[in-house]
Amino acid sequence: MSGAKVQIGLPGHSAPGVGFEAPFEMLGACHERVERMLRLLGKLREHVETHGADEQARQAARDVMRYFDQAGPLHHQDEELHVFPPLLAQRDPAVVAVVIQLKQDHREMEVLWARVRAALLGLVDAGDGWPGFSAEDQQRFDAYDALYQRHLLDEDGVVYPAARSVIRGGALQAMSADMMTRRGVPSHR
Repeated sequence: MSGAKVQIGLPGHSAPGVGFEAPFEMLGACHERVERMLRLLGKLREHVETHGADEQARQAARDVMRYFDQAGPLHHQDEELHVFPPLLAQRDPAVVAVVIQLKQDHREMEVLWARVRAALLGLVDAGDGWPGFSAEDQQRFDAYDALYQRHLLDEDGVVYPAARSVIRGGALQAMSADMMTRRGVPSHR
């Protein structure tokens, strides 16, 4: 298959048809996007082993950076502002322990992301002599992926179900409105 182009991108990369009027569904859709971006990062890592810093690799790196630079922090703010506080107020020891861990994860993700981003930026800015990802870069990619995978399981399995039971009515509407405002999305109400 000489000369054949390898597609790094993921099929079905369009955003799910969920709106901010359903905040928990939107948070879940964000988790699906995170998983897609982590898979894209994995495919990118495999691709550069064979093809180096070609344009497909650089574009995939830009896509991953765009997502985790923009959408990722907004998603974490959604949780920190609207999901975690009512669960901490409920004082269920098991849920509180998970929420505290998730808040710590967010801080750790920020630190790891800066390092992962630096490696991806090196690829994006690379010339012909790009040496590839270092062993340290590979370890950071693995750590970032593992942290996010566990984090998503804790949110989907424990925190979101608990939050759905306590965030209702006006609080849910306020959550929706704030999510739209922070993203510059006009309200249709």
